[in-house]
Amino acid sequence: MEKMNIVEAIRNTLDEQMEKNDDIVVLGEDVGVNGGVFRATEGLHDKYGEERVMDTPLDEAGILGTATGMAINGLRPVAEIQFSGFLPQAFHHVKQHISRMRMRTKGDINLPMVIRAPYGGGIEALEHHSESQEALYSHIAGLKVIMPSNPSDAKNLLREAIEDPDPVLFMEPKKIYRAFREDVKQEDMHIGEANVVKTGEDITIVSWGAMFRETIDAVEEIEENRDVTVEMIDPRTINPLDQETILESVRKTGRLVVVSEEPRTASMASEISAIVSEEAILSLKSPIKRITGFDIPYPLYQHEDVYMPNKEDIKKRMEESLDF
Repeated sequence: MEKMNIVEAIRNTLDEQMEKNDDIVVLGEDVGVNGGVFRATEGLHDKYGEERVMDTPLDEAGILGTATGMAINGLRPVAEIQFSGFLPQAFHHVKQHISRMRMRTKGDINLPMVIRAPYGGGIEALEHHSESQEALYSHIAGLKVIMPSNPSDAKNLLREAIEDPDPVLFMEPKKIYRAFREDVKQEDMHIGEANVVKTGEDITIVSWGAMFRETIDAVEEIEENRDVTVEMIDPRTINPLDQETILESVRKTGRLVVVSEEPRTASMASEISAIVSEEAILSLKSPIKRITGFDIPYPLYQHEDVYMPNKEDIKKRMEESLDF
């Protein structure tokens, strides 16, 4: 096993997969000579050359349109959108073409392609660089959406995404790109399976991506100060969502807190809350708590710490649920 952070795990996985399969190509803004704005593709251009690691114009629609043509013609493109806030420039490709190709052609054409997109705040970036809008993409049938929270999941789920016969949006939590290292090994992981990171009896907390790190800190303090145990679930995949793992946990604990960075209205936090309300309401001992961002444009860096959920927010809502 080797210790890696999330950026290193992504780079390592791309390298391993490109070495095994000549059909895999990487394209995007600055991914080649410069190794990507976050250096996730550093060294790949030198190793595999410009025909497999391609710098593109600043043109998100062009990147995903080109990747679609590549996938139709037998390649396995990994297209980087430099920040997820730039995905709307290519949303028509994602919604109208990429996600629908298998259905449109009655199964004759599938698109084995990955769209990598760093998301979320925490790096004091400019406008359109910090959005967390995963719920938008969960609405798109035919598109899988993955949001890892640690290097091991990043490595293993990116491998699964590259090998998948259909399109995958791989959203990377840039706030914790280099926040920590851990032992990373190859594991069997499947898109659509949640991870019960920690078992508990008194309350369930569901979170993903960068917010999962905040959740860990909050849970540790709650358990230190109260005679309770917390069950922690990381969905890892937003679409398809592992509903049964979440429901099974809530039926056991009777309480649910959901933490995400996205705007509150019509969020994945709302969807998870609705699923539990429909399927496990008689198991609930207290109202469901959602901890999210706000229904405003993502603020500039002076205010992003106010916008993003933090450990104290999570602790407060957990206390309210436990004390109800």
